[in-house]
Amino acid sequence: MRILTEKALKDYIKEHPDAETALQEWIKVIKNSEWTCFADIKESFNSVDNVGNQRYVFNIRGNNHRLIVIIRFTIQYVYIRFIGTHKEYDLLDSNTIKNI
Repeated sequence: MRILTEKALKDYIKEHPDAETALQEWIKVIKNSEWTCFADIKESFNSVDNVGNQRYVFNIRGNNHRLIVIIRFTIQYVYIRFIGTHKEYDLLDSNTIKNI
């Protein structure tokens, strides 16, 4: 898989250094994966949720941070849509990634 907009993750790590190790591990797993469906993601990340509209929510560092991505299986791309604290995530509609 290829990650688009990886800069957002690097910027987030600068503001939230406690998430660095977990996000670096997430990036490593993504880059070494060739997923074809949600079941493949679940094998790599047990706590991932499919929230519809090709969006997936990952719990980062014990659910302290949330990451929402769009995954295009056919072209093997992962698009970062949101990275934030759990509290910030609670203010979003994960299907549209707009503040409620």
